[in-house]
Amino acid sequence: MSNSVIIVRGLIKKYGDFTAIDDIDLDVYRGEVFSILGPNGAGKTTTVEILECIRKATAGEITILGHELSAHNRDIKREIGVLPQEFNAFDLLTVRENIAFFGKMYDRQLDVDELIELVDLKHKRDEYFKNLSGGLKQRVGIAIAMVNDPQIVFLDEPTTGLDPKARREVWEVIRGLQEKGKTVILTTHYMEEAEILSDRLAIMNRGRFIAMGTPDEVIDQYGGGKSCVIRGGKQRAYGALEDLDTELEMCGDDVIVRLADKSTLMRVVYILEEENVPYGEVLLKRPNLEDVFLKLTGRPIEGGELNG
Repeated sequence: MSNSVIIVRGLIKKYGDFTAIDDIDLDVYRGEVFSILGPNGAGKTTTVEILECIRKATAGEITILGHELSAHNRDIKREIGVLPQEFNAFDLLTVRENIAFFGKMYDRQLDVDELIELVDLKHKRDEYFKNLSGGLKQRVGIAIAMVNDPQIVFLDEPTTGLDPKARREVWEVIRGLQEKGKTVILTTHYMEEAEILSDRLAIMNRGRFIAMGTPDEVIDQYGGGKSCVIRGGKQRAYGALEDLDTELEMCGDDVIVRLADKSTLMRVVYILEEENVPYGEVLLKRPNLEDVFLKLTGRPIEGGELNG
């Protein structure tokens, strides 16, 4: 029996002549955090809004929790929770009142105080929503997404605009959802967020998935392998290493050496010492998702954030 809770085949979404989603396939497994990563305009939000039964696909087959989306829209909605990108609640209701209000929209609902504890807001339960910080408001949004005890939770850009501390606090809430057995679909344009939280991820660009797998699998396949950085090696280090059968690159005063295997690093250090080359230090560098995205798309990243 398949462990997939979401199965997508040949999904296409067009707006006139513009193709927002271009023939994608996707499997999401029960209990995992699956992230869709990409710049603004890549198609992330459109994809999840189709899965959330908000938008209609132009073509393709979608099955969620065993239900065909085209025929069982209402059944699917009962089993999913959604935190939209532009989430807001009622300013003049308290945290508890907001969660209780949204809970009344469902036949099945979790205890409000249990939800407040889940997102660690007991100390703010009677605070007006308008008085909360951005990070606390997002935690209220996650609690509201959980009011119907869904099997799948969609979180669309849940930490956009938050400071680093608030962002990490939301990460802990997301980990708590997974510990409760929920499947989490996370869309984000923060590289670190995707790498830390995801069991698996897909990188999306211009409506297509251009890489998919665990963070380590994606990095190993597309990141270009490990390298070492010779700090302050300058042109002399570059010249001494030119005969190595590997790729060299100057980056300011540093020399970057691609490592084919462990023996390459040993040879680098040996040559530098043998040739009496002055340098500061030798650092090992493992590629990350930023390196992967830059290699696949040629698009730079500022501060770990993809820009559209």
